[in-house]
Amino acid sequence: MATTCLLFAQAAQADEIVVAGGCFWCVEADFERVPGVSEVVSGYTGGTVKDPGYKQVTKGGTGHYEAVRIDYDSAKVSAKQLFDLFFRSVDPLDEGGQFCDRGDSYRTAIFVSDPAQRQAAEAAKAAAEKVLGKPVVTPILDRVTFWEAEDYHQDYYKGDNRVLTRFGAIRQRDAYKKYRDACGRDQRVKQLWGKAAAFAN
Repeated sequence: MATTCLLFAQAAQADEIVVAGGCFWCVEADFERVPGVSEVVSGYTGGTVKDPGYKQVTKGGTGHYEAVRIDYDSAKVSAKQLFDLFFRSVDPLDEGGQFCDRGDSYRTAIFVSDPAQRQAAEAAKAAAEKVLGKPVVTPILDRVTFWEAEDYHQDYYKGDNRVLTRFGAIRQRDAYKKYRDACGRDQRVKQLWGKAAAFAN
């Protein structure tokens, strides 16, 4: 009986990938729409500082990227499909950040945990280079500790809390929409990928 329960628990466990695509609010919002994805968590990874905070990471010097952990059901969507969507939702030709967000913490990267994930990521990268006709600068790195971001960053794109912005005190979800539009994320993705763009409205 115990063995049966253990096998069921292992089978039910979601697979995970970790990617960095600039602002983690945007990546989280995009991938939570994908069928087969059960959860997306914003966080930090790739650096040397333990349990970093948002201000530390964005200031620079920690080596960390803003990243997300994507939990998914591999019976419904594959790692390769998710990596393909990832490349088509960012500017993988930009090594200085993403869109209006500049600096090391906003660079793109894929963090892999095993040879199968690396193979899937390499295949997606090669496919992206073929479509774009230019070298993709997004590195494929070994996965290291993923530190979850502060609670207020999780699901920011749909939050009801009021925040003070240059547009006044507005709800998080409205602030997110204004930020995403002003940052030019979707515009650049559509310009770069055309009909192959993922998520861009």
